Amino acid sequence: MTLRALTLIITHGLVGFAGFAGGVYMLPILTAPPAPNEGAVMAASLGADFSAQFRKSLQDSDALHWGEGMVSISKDHITLLGELAPGPDYRLYLSPQFVETEAEFNRLKASMVEVGDIKTFSNFVVDVPEQINPADYNTVIVWCEAFGEFITAAQYQ
Repeated sequence: MTLRALTLIITHGLVGFAGFAGGVYMLPILTAPPAPNEGAVMAASLGADFSAQFRKSLQDSDALHWGEGMVSISKDHITLLGELAPGPDYRLYLSPQFVETEAEFNRLKASMVEVGDIKTFSNFVVDVPEQINPADYNTVIVWCEAFGEFITAAQYQ
């Protein structure tokens, strides 16, 4: 194999990988439904029992995995007025303990409850299933199920 052929294989492989990675990152953004506007989030937040703040400064949050904004928790809805880093397969969990790393999340996952899917990255409203009582927990967590990545968390009580 010539040096030219080897160079072409390597450079084309790198470009192909970059295109694939960019597609994995962009697909959730392109397929996300419209985010609820501020009024819809505020209406769903009325009568919230708890509130907390997602912050970018958590231990396992980084440039690709973060959330920031005000989270409101009631027996019917959990809302975010803020933003999440885009990504695939986000899930909302409630935990009895605050976590800010993937290792802590995996260690405590059996004691957590999955509330539902998060489909938008700017504001969200997630319905709380009737059998879940948010008062039994103290932390709300956004987790990327597909890649096992911690996104953000906030302790509300």
